[in-house]
Amino acid sequence: MIHVEGIGKHYRLGGSVRHDTLRETIMHCVRSRGRSRNAAGSREDDHFWALRDVSFDVAEGEVVGIIGKNGAGKSTLLKILSRITAPTEGQIRLKGRVASLLEVGTGFHPELSGRENIFMNGAILGMTRREIQARFDDIVAFAEVERFLDTPVKRYSSGMYVRLAFAVAAHLEPEILVVDEVLAVGDARFQRKCLGRIEEVARGGRTVLFVSHNMAAVQQLTSRSVLLAEGKVVLHAETAEVVAAYLMGGNQRAEAADLSTRDPRFQIKSIRFNDGAQEPGFNKPMRFELALALERCFESVGIELGIYNSMGARLLTSRNVVDTLEAGNPNFSIRIPDHHLPPGEYALALGISRGVETVYYADNVLKFSLSDLGVNDPLIQPYLAHQRDRIGAFIAGVWEKA
Repeated sequence: MIHVEGIGKHYRLGGSVRHDTLRETIMHCVRSRGRSRNAAGSREDDHFWALRDVSFDVAEGEVVGIIGKNGAGKSTLLKILSRITAPTEGQIRLKGRVASLLEVGTGFHPELSGRENIFMNGAILGMTRREIQARFDDIVAFAEVERFLDTPVKRYSSGMYVRLAFAVAAHLEPEILVVDEVLAVGDARFQRKCLGRIEEVARGGRTVLFVSHNMAAVQQLTSRSVLLAEGKVVLHAETAEVVAAYLMGGNQRAEAADLSTRDPRFQIKSIRFNDGAQEPGFNKPMRFELALALERCFESVGIELGIYNSMGARLLTSRNVVDTLEAGNPNFSIRIPDHHLPPGEYALALGISRGVETVYYADNVLKFSLSDLGVNDPLIQPYLAHQRDRIGAFIAGVWEKA
């Protein structure tokens, strides 16, 4: 349904550009008078690639997530797919009609009533009058604005405005639906309602591209995801793997972490998990070993480990105080028994302090896994069920706060 091959989007920062109207030409002349070279003499017409060499395919009926930090190029990619802007290089092929939920409410006229805006906005989004009439009651019911249909939308609250705008866009029936951060608007109840509507669209066999910073929503909705960073595809795989890479900053091994400390006399050479041996089974002891290089003896050293799951939630903290660390190259091990962590991917945060002075702190210094060996033991099944309920309650709490 979607074929993206070598897409790139290039922008010129300042400098001369083509002007198609007299107004644009006049405004450019006015603005140019205030421009000058900076002290270093750098040119204003610098180039910026928002996207570069982006390629992927999406099959019919597939729901794919697009994730990445702010400025990674997600919205630019969706605007290209929605034909709002053209790519500088590369090509895209889309099979079927595309509907985009990029900026809900675009095209609403403040002086028109809710009823009038439904028909006008629906037409802007590509619906015929007959399609709008067939879905009118569903749109109004979803937006929950029945009493205010004949009131100008300029008198709507921001929540009512957003609900009506999303309701119109969400009741299109395209072959491809492009969704960008619609769950960032409205209250928690309406966000859940939006999520449910997107799930209905996906279950109907339509192809969906979904962008969100809410990793719980991405994992719930999508089967595969694309991770963007600085305009390039970093990873295209199953959503669980992509989300884990995103939350853990892409660190796949301890050597990738910056282990330099604030005190040159106290250095960390490496961090190892279980001596690099096989992943421990359920509730088997975990051991983290720090190899150090010390120029002198250090006393009362605090070492704190934090363990995060693939959702970015801190599940376990281990605090330890070492009375004495001798000069040289000592190894220090921290053993964590009876942790009750379920199988999965985890990231380690490490903090080292001497008194009130922090010598070192970093998240994602090590990525490790716990295997599912032993989880089928009938004696621990009730415990695992309880843990699943706790995780579900945690996600629900995060959802409410979002």
